[in-house]
Amino acid sequence: MLDIKVLGSGCPNCEKLEKLCKEVIQENEIEAEVEKLTALDDFNSFGIMMTPALVVNGKILSQGKIPVKATLASLLFTVMAET
Repeated sequence: MLDIKVLGSGCPNCEKLEKLCKEVIQENEIEAEVEKLTALDDFNSFGIMMTPALVVNGKILSQGKIPVKATLASLLFTVMAET
């Protein structure tokens, strides 16, 4: 099971990334939990400098941008293969 964290202040891009993550896991039948983190302390604990940021299983996969759907799916499958 993937632990997906979307870090952001609640801006439209952060909301879009969270929605995109949920779409990708549903469409690809990936077992995952998506959590939205908005506190600055959370950003600091992961070393995030730009939002939106995507952290999966403790690994930063992107920050400051929204990956396209195919790229996001590929990133999630790569993390799954590593575990």
